[in-house]
Amino acid sequence: MAAVTCTPGVGRPRAFDIEESLEKALEVFWRNGYDGTSLADLTEAMGINKPSLYATFGNKEQLFLKAIEFYESRPCAFFLPALEKPTAYQVTEHMLFGAAHNMADKNHPQGCVIVQGALSCSESAAKVREALIDRRVDAEQQLCTRFQRAKEEGDLPDHVDATVLARYIATVLQGIAVQANNGASSEQLRQVAVMTLQAFPRNN
Repeated sequence: MAAVTCTPGVGRPRAFDIEESLEKALEVFWRNGYDGTSLADLTEAMGINKPSLYATFGNKEQLFLKAIEFYESRPCAFFLPALEKPTAYQVTEHMLFGAAHNMADKNHPQGCVIVQGALSCSESAAKVREALIDRRVDAEQQLCTRFQRAKEEGDLPDHVDATVLARYIATVLQGIAVQANNGASSEQLRQVAVMTLQAFPRNN
């Protein structure tokens, strides 16, 4: 996502950077959870007032979903780039090592905001929880499709069930997110990744 400065009509540009504001909002949501974040928390972190927030991002729910889109498109995001790797093993390796590094990175809150958000949302935030679950389901489906292609190309053994394998890797990734949130280091999570890769099915 490129940094932009929105210009409403022909008036003066807004005095804040959209990408920077989303990054600040993301960190607040990531640290506090959706329910634990107030509009006051957001406006203070973003350095804008409520009218500007509503005019640019919509309500709290809309801002959260925009922040999630930003989260998924950051340069350090690893999921979509992994799908482009030439083999199923390399796809999985890139995802697992990317998760181990990124989710334990002390430069931002640990874990995965999508996983944590879906687990912690209350009933009053059901729409947000469902949106996050849909994202996780979609990611698993993308991984399944990639593994199915690997089978067709002879990269994965014929007996492998692409759906189960994708669910397995998705489960490990979510577990890495929870462990990172609990304080596991990048090296500890890499050890989990290495063990998972040792059991990964391959055509020799």
